Amino acid sequence: MRRIVVLEDDKDLRDLLCELLRRAGAASCLPFASVEAMKKDLQGIMLADLALLDVNLGPGKASGVDAFHWLRQSGFTGEVVFLTGHARFNPTVQDAYLLPQVRVLEKPVEARELQALATGIQR
Repeated sequence: MRRIVVLEDDKDLRDLLCELLRRAGAASCLPFASVEAMKKDLQGIMLADLALLDVNLGPGKASGVDAFHWLRQSGFTGEVVFLTGHARFNPTVQDAYLLPQVRVLEKPVEARELQALATGIQR
């Protein structure tokens, strides 16, 4: 069972993702609304196996790509998966696609994809 970090600015979606991931078999879910909030819980984050990061976190806010760079610089070695509801031509989404060893999933994410993320079984 995996420990998962969820970075999502929309509270309802963040709560729903955590609930679905737990029901799908995740051991735990650490929810965060911003990169700044994540930085306050480095110890908890380092225990995670997966970081599920929303690409765009609102105007003027650090992005999921910024979170990725902070995670790697901080020593996080777990899997990183980006979520986006934006078109592929969005500059920040393009940046996410160019990062090494990550996946980018488009919202809405299918339940079986969440189950695969929760259990670590690749589809």
